[in-house]
Amino acid sequence: MKKALGALLFFLVPGSAGYPQAADIPVFATPIALDPDDPAHQKVGGLRYLGGWQLTSRQRNFGGYSALAVQGDRFFALADTGDYLRFRMTKSGTLTDTSFGTLPAFPAHGQARTDRDSESLTIGPQGDIWVGFEYHNAVLRYSADLSSLTSIAWPPAMRQWSRNSGPEGMVRLEGGRFLIFAEGKAIAPHVHAALMFPGDPTNPKNAPFEFGYRPPLNYAPTDAQQMPDGRIMVLQRHFGMFDGFWAAVSIVDPATIQPGATVSGQLVAELKPPLNIDNMEGISVTREGDQTLVWMISDDNQVPVERTLLLKFELVEQ
Repeated sequence: MKKALGALLFFLVPGSAGYPQAADIPVFATPIALDPDDPAHQKVGGLRYLGGWQLTSRQRNFGGYSALAVQGDRFFALADTGDYLRFRMTKSGTLTDTSFGTLPAFPAHGQARTDRDSESLTIGPQGDIWVGFEYHNAVLRYSADLSSLTSIAWPPAMRQWSRNSGPEGMVRLEGGRFLIFAEGKAIAPHVHAALMFPGDPTNPKNAPFEFGYRPPLNYAPTDAQQMPDGRIMVLQRHFGMFDGFWAAVSIVDPATIQPGATVSGQLVAELKPPLNIDNMEGISVTREGDQTLVWMISDDNQVPVERTLLLKFELVEQ
């Protein structure tokens, strides 16, 4: 979702439209401290900082990343423009095998940015990729190599969701159920609409039930992923014109998700300035040895005053 500041700057400040878009244009990762004023500051709530990088590139479609999937050393970042970035990252933080692409189909045939506002993604066991789109409140399923669209739906349960703050988070759970979180649809004070589908949301036979998700006060959900132990990690964002961006991470027990229930997660950590954060919109959780790793990426809205940050944490308190 484009916040007021980002939306204003998008029209007032020249973006990257004039940049080249050749496939071999590199992406650079510059290491950053979590706390610029205190490099020894590594722990925030239940997260321990393992590293972070500001990503930059002169590739035309770079930036705007709203969803993230990490599998080993392979990264897939999806922008809210329908474009995506794939890369591998070494343990030292060097990016290799970078490639840019564009989704093969969208929920509408127009060329407007609102016709390709891809905000959430989840990947199935065979590699199929589901993407949630705002404005049209649609879910599209693509082949694993992103060469073709395999199915599409505009779920009736999402029809009344806000156009600019619809399916911000989507998770395929182990066993095949799907969770979709709305960023803006309030069903009660501080409670956001969410849906549980019994299977693929692009199959009209899979009618969902609705429940409510209550994030920490003054936050809205922006992404989610199932953890290796089966629980669900939710990334939340706060934005204020005077206090900037904040981020919060919570953990939800899926057993609490029932029709009509209001679910609150356990707050793991809050990240606020002066910590090195931005408009954090994408999260991915992986397992490495005995560590649970939490990756986050920010949406820079493709404006110069925001940054694309990739942050790596270890979950240390559960």
